[in-house]
Amino acid sequence: MPVVIVLAAGRGTRFRASGGTGSKLQADLYGKPVLTHVLAAVERSGLAVHVVHRACGDGMSDSIAEGVRATPTASGWLVLPGDLPLVSGESISRVAAALAHNPVVVPVFEGRKGHPVGFGRVCFEELAALSGEAGAVSVVRRHQAEGRVLQLKVDDAGILTDIDTLEDLQRLRGLVDVHGDRL
Repeated sequence: MPVVIVLAAGRGTRFRASGGTGSKLQADLYGKPVLTHVLAAVERSGLAVHVVHRACGDGMSDSIAEGVRATPTASGWLVLPGDLPLVSGESISRVAAALAHNPVVVPVFEGRKGHPVGFGRVCFEELAALSGEAGAVSVVRRHQAEGRVLQLKVDDAGILTDIDTLEDLQRLRGLVDVHGDRL
């Protein structure tokens, strides 16, 4: 069964530079920390989760590699940044299900690629060796060049709705609860 790797090791420098205080993942959104919304979506998906709070290196790639190495028996991995509080459990489940027939799955909403990006077991060595800031872009590109990436259409703007700045957080706070149990 795939494991969802939630990336929560970032420094949040853009958030603080925009006037935010503390960690964006601990910022209040509808009475709960942002990260709590993400973890609730993973729980609704029924998948196991591994949260990377600290990585050996400074970049997103380091966090992904750490999460993959910590879950070496998983059948695959869904990489989900901890700052996407509106992502749905259904989207997570659909990406995981698509991994049964595809080595890499990228969810797409209205033509835009989002998260979580799913990677099959065949990607273990590549993911475990990642380092730096680029995330797993190199793995996706390699499989894309081989025609082995599924772009999975989902009806979920939450795969794109991240919080990088205080303005992003305030925009989400201003939304009317039209997302059901996601908030």
